[in-house]
Amino acid sequence: MSLYSWGRYPDKPQTANACSWRSEIPSRVEQIIARHGSTLAYGNGRSYGDSCLAASDQVLSMRSLDRFISIDWEQGIVVAEAGVTLGEILAITIPQGWFLPVTPGTQFATLGGAIANDVHGKNHHLRGTFGNHVRHFGLNRHGQTQVTCSPTENPELYAATIGGLGLTGVIIWAEIQLMPIRSSQIDSTLVRFDNLGEFFALSAELDHQHEYSVAWIDCLAKGDKTGRGVFIVGDHARYGSLDVHERAKRTVPLTPPISLINNLSLHAFNEAYWRLHPAQRTPKRVSYEPFFYPLDGILHWNRIYGRRGFQQYQCVIPEDSAEKAIRALLTSIAASGQGSFLAVLKRCGDIASPGLLSFPQAGTSLALDFPQTAALLPLFKRLDAIVSEAGGRLYPAKDAHMSGSDFRKAYPDWEKLEALRDPTLMSHFWKRVIA
Repeated sequence: MSLYSWGRYPDKPQTANACSWRSEIPSRVEQIIARHGSTLAYGNGRSYGDSCLAASDQVLSMRSLDRFISIDWEQGIVVAEAGVTLGEILAITIPQGWFLPVTPGTQFATLGGAIANDVHGKNHHLRGTFGNHVRHFGLNRHGQTQVTCSPTENPELYAATIGGLGLTGVIIWAEIQLMPIRSSQIDSTLVRFDNLGEFFALSAELDHQHEYSVAWIDCLAKGDKTGRGVFIVGDHARYGSLDVHERAKRTVPLTPPISLINNLSLHAFNEAYWRLHPAQRTPKRVSYEPFFYPLDGILHWNRIYGRRGFQQYQCVIPEDSAEKAIRALLTSIAASGQGSFLAVLKRCGDIASPGLLSFPQAGTSLALDFPQTAALLPLFKRLDAIVSEAGGRLYPAKDAHMSGSDFRKAYPDWEKLEALRDPTLMSHFWKRVIA
C-alpha cells in the first residue's frame, strides 16, 4: 500500500521500506540509497504537504519502532523510539500524573515527527515548542556511528534536527521531559466573539491567565463580522481522576470522488457552529482528548476532501502587524468564496525554540484547510503577498506550495541546515524550496 501525506496533495505516492528494529536502520538506509539514491524517514503521515515525502518516493517507514526504552516516573522523563505516537505516550503517562508539555492538534503524530517539525500547541505562550522539552535524541547519519545530540552534545546537529524536517539524519530515539498534572480532565471556558478586534482583546486579557488558549474563527464572515469566532481557554483540572478512557471514534469509510466541503456547506456549518456557542463566558470540564484533539475522534477525516485532497495554509504574523495582516488575509479568503470549516487562530509567545527552522514567532498564527482546486493558486499568491509584506512566514510541515524565495527569506538559517543535511536524505519540499 502506498503512503501519502495527510493532505494527499501533492499526489506523490510513497513506497514504504519497513524497519522493525533500531539496529536495522543503517543497513535499511544503505539498501534504499543503493537502489534509489536517497530516502526520508516517514512516521505516521500526519504532515500535510510534501515535507514528509521523499524526493525518490522511497521512504523508511518508522512506525514499527514504537517501543519505550525507559521511563523515570519521579522526574517525568521518557525515552522512547521515534515511531511511538504522542497518544501512545499519553496513554501510559497520564495515569502516572504526567502530560506532554507541548502537543499539536493530533495525538497520532510520532515522536520523531514532533521533533522534526518542532510542533507547537495551544500553550506556546507559556511552554514554547516541542523542541524546548527534548533532552537528547539519537541520530543515524550516513557513514557514521549513531550520533547522540543534546544542547551540550553535538549542539549544532541538535539545533538543526529540531524543526529540520527529517533532513539531518534519521531520528532513532528521543528523551523528553514531561509536565506534572493532577487530573486527565481540562477545565475550560468558552465564549463566542463578534469580530477580530474582540479576539485580540480576549487574547490580551486571558492568555496569560491560562495554560491553553485558542480560537475557532468563521473565515467566511465579512464586514464588521470579519474574524468572528469562539474563544477557548483551558487548564489541567486541579482535582479528579487520572483515568484514560479511549474515546469512541467514528470513521469516514471511503474517499468521495469530489470534496464534501464547498461554499454552501461551509456557510451553513460556520453559521451554525458560531451560534451554538455561548455569548457569555461559560465554564466546561472535558476530557483531554476532545479538548486537544477534536478531529482525532473522526478517523480518516481527510477523506472528506475527495480524491484531489486538500492544502492547509498556516502562517504566523509578527505582533506589530498581526491584526492588520490577519484582517487582510480573512478578507481575501471571504472574498474568494473558498474557506475552511476548521480555521484556527492563536497567539504565539516569545519563547525561543532551540531549532534553526522552528516556525512559531511572537505574533499570531492562522491555520485553515482548503479543498484542492485550481482556484487555490491565485488565492494563495494573494495570501503569500500579505504574509510576506507583514514579515510573517508559512509552516513547512503544513506547506505544499511555498515558493523558494519566500522560504529562504522567512528562514534565513536554511543554509546552516543545508550544510548539516545528510546528503542521502531529500524531500520533495526541500528540493522545491532550495532550487
